[in-house]
Amino acid sequence: MTTHRWLRGLLCFLACLQATVSWAAPGSPVRAGSPAAAQVTYEFAIYYPGKPARAPLTDLQTALAQDATLPRRAESLPREASSPVLVARLNPDVQKDYRPPDLAMLQRFGRGLSREQAEALQTSTLALVVRFAHPQKGATAAYRRSLHLMAQLAQDTGGLLWDEETREVFTLDQWRKRRLDTWDGNLPDVSQHTVIHAYQSQKMVRAITLGMGKFGLPDVVVQDFSWSMNRPMGNLVNLLSQSLAEGLVIGPNGRVELAFNRLQHAGARATQSSDLLAGSQGRAELMLVEGRPEDGDPENRLVEIRFDTAPGKDAYARQEALLSSLYGSKDSITYVQHDAALLAARDAARARLPALQKAFAAGLAPGEYLLVKAPFDTPAGGLEWMWVEVMTWQGDLIQGLLKNEPFNIPSLHGGQKVTVSQAKLFDYIRRYADGREEGNETGRLMQKRQADPPRR
Repeated sequence: MTTHRWLRGLLCFLACLQATVSWAAPGSPVRAGSPAAAQVTYEFAIYYPGKPARAPLTDLQTALAQDATLPRRAESLPREASSPVLVARLNPDVQKDYRPPDLAMLQRFGRGLSREQAEALQTSTLALVVRFAHPQKGATAAYRRSLHLMAQLAQDTGGLLWDEETREVFTLDQWRKRRLDTWDGNLPDVSQHTVIHAYQSQKMVRAITLGMGKFGLPDVVVQDFSWSMNRPMGNLVNLLSQSLAEGLVIGPNGRVELAFNRLQHAGARATQSSDLLAGSQGRAELMLVEGRPEDGDPENRLVEIRFDTAPGKDAYARQEALLSSLYGSKDSITYVQHDAALLAARDAARARLPALQKAFAAGLAPGEYLLVKAPFDTPAGGLEWMWVEVMTWQGDLIQGLLKNEPFNIPSLHGGQKVTVSQAKLFDYIRRYADGREEGNETGRLMQKRQADPPRR
């Protein structure tokens, strides 16, 4: 964190501490009512890889003078803004205290930048930094006007747009495409104004939004889930974030009910309800608790999603149950004879297990995960083979999360933590962060036989 960000973060923390002493402790249910803050503050900037085409502060002053609906310019932000206000300054030494993101970060959070633009940004020495504040009443309209103002300034002066809250850099075209063209009437598509950071936290994954503060709302965090659930968990976070931005009110004990058909933004509703699987109910009840901040989190209040309302023997099974209820699931059972060809594919998979164990022990890349197919005893005395996402692998014992819903074993449920033996495994799937898959030769063999059964 650069010097000015550290200082501003400290001041923000102290101010928030004074304003939020009535908040409950982390882990306590979010109090009933609206979670929106009384005042909204956020920061945008324009980086200039070269000399600006026109004087940025002069252009800003001209724009403000020509449009009475824009914020008034002030020397500093008030503690309580009764109307929209902004503070603007030129930073002539960004390499010292407003350093742009490096090339590695731009690969993930550079929106529309060419290689040449990304490299030129590294040598930038000048930035126009603008902080906005406005009351919660009319916050969405004020935020939208700030987006248009920054786009106009970037167009007139020539530069790359920076969102301090989401830590993204945009070309003007991408700013317009994501931030300006995705509104439905007066409603934003919140997923285009926020980002979700997901990362390994101890053995499991933690995901958190950045950018909800621009709506005066808390950022959303989910703790302790597996990489294989990253996509549906991200969808759930976006569903909650959109619902909050559309005025969702928290019920008693932090309870909220989400439903696709309640979303007012047509695009967000279509995204949430596309590609649903069998069994989707399109709604879910969650519990929200006060989140516990970690290093690198946004300087904002946090609310954490809990799955206590869903059925299941442990937290992971409850996560699986809630997401399956909301988005549906795809499970089927196939009865097969373990003939020579299938056993040969099994033996080939088993031969790869020592190398996989070594790779797992060395640490998989973020977003990468490993599944193994293991046998489970049925009450009738048979075996049901199911996939398990590996959490720990020590010697012959593998502990993980059951990724199928059992058909013949009432004592087990999808998502539940289980322990299996390496010696008894039938196959594996190594899923890389870029979507590539390795393994599952037995599965492909069974699929081929189902698609093209032998003639009698």
